Amino acid sequence: MNPNEKISYHIDALFGKGVSNVLPKELSFIYSRKTGRIKSFGIKDQLVGTLRSDGGIALTIFGASILLNSSNFKQNCVIPNHDALPFVSEGRSLFCKHVEWFGSNINIGSEVVVIDKNDDLVAVGKSVVSQSQLHGRIGDVAVRVREGIKSRGEQQDL
Repeated sequence: MNPNEKISYHIDALFGKGVSNVLPKELSFIYSRKTGRIKSFGIKDQLVGTLRSDGGIALTIFGASILLNSSNFKQNCVIPNHDALPFVSEGRSLFCKHVEWFGSNINIGSEVVVIDKNDDLVAVGKSVVSQSQLHGRIGDVAVRVREGIKSRGEQQDL
């Protein structure tokens, strides 16, 4: 199996069937020198995502913006209320009480993309709670934000 197919299968398994169709056919890869496995992948010189040791993919802002072009990908997204948007866009965590809507594909430890009501990208991170806990818990973190659109200094290059 070639690396493009492997990443496509991986993305479809994690984020929903058909999500990988929005990726271009020619991806670039960085391989581990020790194991020879794929560490990260990108498009031209821009990093899309890094493969995590737990089998997940840590998306960049650029990678999330590409995957958002797929209609199925929205099930991996969270929409916070208007008051929380400035903080989340700076890279701060999103708390359960600020979540207005969440997709059906969100579980503990899954990759989450934070969007606003207009489906504009705000941040990327990792879910800390499950769907059943998102509305019930007041003081808990829902999404540990890794990168917000205002927090990034320079573009990540491959």
